[in-house]
Amino acid sequence: MNEPTRVRIDQWLWAVRLFKTRTEAADACRGGKVKIGGKSQKPSHEVRIGETLTAHTGEMHRTVKVVGLVAKRIGAPLVPQFMEDLTPPEELSKPREKNFIPTAHRAKGAGRPTKKDRRQMESWEQE
Repeated sequence: MNEPTRVRIDQWLWAVRLFKTRTEAADACRGGKVKIGGKSQKPSHEVRIGETLTAHTGEMHRTVKVVGLVAKRIGAPLVPQFMEDLTPPEELSKPREKNFIPTAHRAKGAGRPTKKDRRQMESWEQE
């Protein structure tokens, strides 16, 4: 594969699949959610091999090291050739914890929940 010599940070973040779209990656850069050496970076910043960057993606703070430059989006199996993931394991488990919502148990044959039942279930979700 022919590696480019210069790649914008928003383009690289999108190519290694840290963000779903390049627009999301650029917005994260503009919002100060992508940092190199503790400094926020503009979307036009050129990434260099060996740099370690942190990106706030959703509920996680991902820490990655640039191993190679890539300008076009690549398949997930090829990502380790261009990025070394240094994110601690406790950060990687964060999204799973937040999405876990215990469901209320309803007896079989209880029928469809009434409006009162639904409001009660919604109040449990907010707590």
